[in-house]
Amino acid sequence: MKIGVFDSGAGGLSVVKSLLAHRYFDEIIYYGDTARVPYGPKDKNTIIRYALEALEFFNNFDIDLLITACNTVSAYALPDMNAQSRYPVLGVIDPGVMALENRHLDKDDSILIIATRATVNSGQYQNALKKLGYTHVTALQTGLLVPMVEEGIFEGEILTSTFKYYFHNIPTPKAIILGCTHFPLIASALQNYFDGKPILIHSGEAIVEYLHTRYHLTEQEQETELKIFASDNVAGLRAIADKWL
Repeated sequence: MKIGVFDSGAGGLSVVKSLLAHRYFDEIIYYGDTARVPYGPKDKNTIIRYALEALEFFNNFDIDLLITACNTVSAYALPDMNAQSRYPVLGVIDPGVMALENRHLDKDDSILIIATRATVNSGQYQNALKKLGYTHVTALQTGLLVPMVEEGIFEGEILTSTFKYYFHNIPTPKAIILGCTHFPLIASALQNYFDGKPILIHSGEAIVEYLHTRYHLTEQEQETELKIFASDNVAGLRAIADKWL
């Protein structure tokens, strides 16, 4: 199988890393819309338009499946993308919710969702968790973390200060859903901030669980080939991939 992975920038490489580790696919085509990152502050119609333009890019490749690694696109554009696509388009929100449910938490455990403004405002995570009976769900916009990750800031004083800005009134949760694919890159720093206590739900690991459950995929012997494309500065994105992957 050949699949595509789409993200607003470099963050989706965290999903690619999990997919590469499990060798489910022969080839991965990655496209980062680096010219227009971040998507989180943009309005719904703009997000949908960008997503459909990305779909046109992937129509140049004979892929079997497209994973929208961007939570913001997953929140707003999946129906439109699937309506215009000749292959299935999967988001990361449903897999993230499934991964949390698989951790067998108590329904009254505190769950923190950190994501972009658009993802939080969509209510997708909150509504899905409430339907499953979770009663203590907090969703927090943490959009400043996205450009920090794009700049390669994964630890240090600036990041810790940003955590304090966002989380100073937040009691340590039982679990944190990393509702943006950029955030697994700062997962270690985030866990340290909360003294290593929360369970972290990572979009990459969640999509791997979801693919295994839904499509019954098994690991192959040969390594997956990865091809990387971008709407701007593809050399920069490939350099980030060399470092992260």
